[in-house]
Amino acid sequence: MLKVALLGIGDISKIHIAAIKANPNVELVAVCDIDETLKSTVPGVNFYTDYHLLLEKEILDCIHICLPHHLHYPAAEACFRKGVNVFLEKPLALNTEEGMALVKLEEKYKDVKICVCFQNRFNESFEILQEIVKSRQYGNIIGLKGLVTWYRPKSYYDLKPWRGQMNYSGGGVMINQALHTLDLMQQLGGEIESIRGSVDNLLDYGIEVEDTATANIKFKNGARGLFFATVANTGNSSVELQVILEKGKFTIKDSVLTKLNARGKKEFIVEDTKISGSKFYYGASHRKLINKFYSCITNNTDDYIQAKDALISIKMIDGIRKSSELKKKIELEVLTK
Repeated sequence: MLKVALLGIGDISKIHIAAIKANPNVELVAVCDIDETLKSTVPGVNFYTDYHLLLEKEILDCIHICLPHHLHYPAAEACFRKGVNVFLEKPLALNTEEGMALVKLEEKYKDVKICVCFQNRFNESFEILQEIVKSRQYGNIIGLKGLVTWYRPKSYYDLKPWRGQMNYSGGGVMINQALHTLDLMQQLGGEIESIRGSVDNLLDYGIEVEDTATANIKFKNGARGLFFATVANTGNSSVELQVILEKGKFTIKDSVLTKLNARGKKEFIVEDTKISGSKFYYGASHRKLINKFYSCITNNTDDYIQAKDALISIKMIDGIRKSSELKKKIELEVLTK
């Protein structure tokens, strides 16, 4: 029986707690949040307001970190030093520098595992799309398109001010709403050569972070990607991920993977599993990834999303932001030199 704890009882924690409780081989023994009024929301487990104290008192196999972005690195570091495995909600870190520091911790503490929560890699639509691309049945990849057009009211930032502050969030729409899309684009497109990007604020919210971003991505295999994300839409439209191959076009939209046939009609391939009662963009793959990580802990294997695997998405964000500042394309390798 794995002993598990959770840091941060915010919105996303509900998905984690449900996955933990659904696994008969796992026991949630403790939770931690600075807001003591949340204690009653997770009854029957030990409650802490200081994760350092939790680490001192509890004997654990894994900790889920669901904290604001600026706390990801220090909390993960504390877990590493205690020899406790980590399941880390995205993002990996605030920026490339901090992300690289986490990768170094991963390399130093080889007996400790850290899995980053890019659960959308395990959506049925993406898994099959990835198989199609890798098979080369339809030729090489030519282009990619990733669109995230959502809406966030000013109250979203007022309720949790850290979301609008660069030092605490590491960014806006890119790191909060569109990080999964950037991750999936690089998973399909492969190594990135350069990025030409632009970030802006279309909403008059007075926040430090961007609400809109766009980028042209050049992959080393010659493919090109178009990325666009905003929270200045009038509502939350479906994320769209499209792949253009030499002999076919495939699109994930509304959680459905389709192929454009010779007659210009969309052919249904597969639809993602959904969780009733949860936000549509959370998807149903948290549980798949969490259980996969628990299996890796139990069997001491490394088939999970490691910190080094998640670093590229942070580099993409920093590349887009730097490109926007300098008004020129950025070679992605420059960010780690």
